[in-house]
Amino acid sequence: MADIRETGLTLDPKFDEKGLLTAVVTGQASGDVLMVAHMNREALNLTIETGIAHFWSRSRRTLWKKGETSGNILRVTDMRIDCDQDAIWLVADPAGPACHTGEASCFYRRIEGNGLTRIS
Repeated sequence: MADIRETGLTLDPKFDEKGLLTAVVTGQASGDVLMVAHMNREALNLTIETGIAHFWSRSRRTLWKKGETSGNILRVTDMRIDCDQDAIWLVADPAGPACHTGEASCFYRRIEGNGLTRIS
């Protein structure tokens, strides 16, 4: 018998033991993966309420609004959750670079052999 979480239409996120979901963000216009982050319940709720991406910083142990200091916010245009509701996919319109390094995407390097090649 199928799990109602997997087949139903009720939002029932399955947070991990640390209270987090993985969030993958893609660009609305480009379709590129911009970043991967984590959301706790508060970050998810704020994202739903405001339409601006919010995340949980595992390293700083604090809630953060993407672009709060840089101005490079992510305006969410679509939110999807995977089949067992433990991962979120955000489609967003970025107001600037998504990566803290200033790159458009956090995925700006390709693995080639044992090294990395910059993607232009």
